[in-house]
Amino acid sequence: MPKQNSAARRTSIAGLLTATSLVLALSGCASYDVTAPADARAEAPAADVKAKDARLAAAGDAKHQNGAKSGGKTTSAGGAEVDCRKAKCVALTFDAGPSENTNRLLDILKREKVHATFFMLGKNHIEKRPAEVKRIDAEGHELANHTWSHQILTDIKPETAWREISRVQDAVRKITGKTPKLMRPPQGRTDENVSKISKELGVAQVLWSVTAKDYATNDSALITKRVLEQTERDGIILLHDIYRGTVPAVPGILKELKKRGYTVVTVSQLLSPAKPEPGMVYRP
Repeated sequence: MPKQNSAARRTSIAGLLTATSLVLALSGCASYDVTAPADARAEAPAADVKAKDARLAAAGDAKHQNGAKSGGKTTSAGGAEVDCRKAKCVALTFDAGPSENTNRLLDILKREKVHATFFMLGKNHIEKRPAEVKRIDAEGHELANHTWSHQILTDIKPETAWREISRVQDAVRKITGKTPKLMRPPQGRTDENVSKISKELGVAQVLWSVTAKDYATNDSALITKRVLEQTERDGIILLHDIYRGTVPAVPGILKELKKRGYTVVTVSQLLSPAKPEPGMVYRP
């Protein structure tokens, strides 16, 4: 197997992460690259680090010229530069939409001046709600791929897995003119073949460290409690904007995260100055 380095932990596993656990399933000799957000930032190419620092400096100058305070609790809203090398960042993500709840969620995020990453499904979601896809993009959130019909990518033929990912890429590009750079495999299940396909299609794979299991409850208070109990710096929060109890939980989650000193960001902001690497699996 290829030599391991500090940027990517080469993990010999056949499958990674079920929907209900964060346990590595060790079997076989298939391999793919896994790295944590902090490791990705630490190993970012020098040119990307320099560019990031230049943007931060320019943003700081603009704030000074406008007479604005430049405290460390900057949110990700309005395209603001966030430095997760210094800030206590956590990424907020929503799976399986857009849905009838998405506009209400977007209203909340806009009011709270927070950006999130939306891992969207194609069938019955992107194809039926292009207006919501456009709004997600227009308001500065990150467009991401959750496959066309939520098939388990490790259980289907490679050509079918290719279509599951590529159809979403094509649909989002047709609606917004942008192509997603991130993909979340259904149930977090990936392997060497899925990683190869992801690399060929130009998407990095994103897993998570926080799950409220909101697919199993509509209790907003319980969803809030689960998120807050699990959240740590550099975490990735998994929620779904398709379930009734999730969106009402978001204001309380955001309020408490900010109270605890977290800066809520998109996945790409969490990784910056590194750029998402196609095929790589990012897992806190």
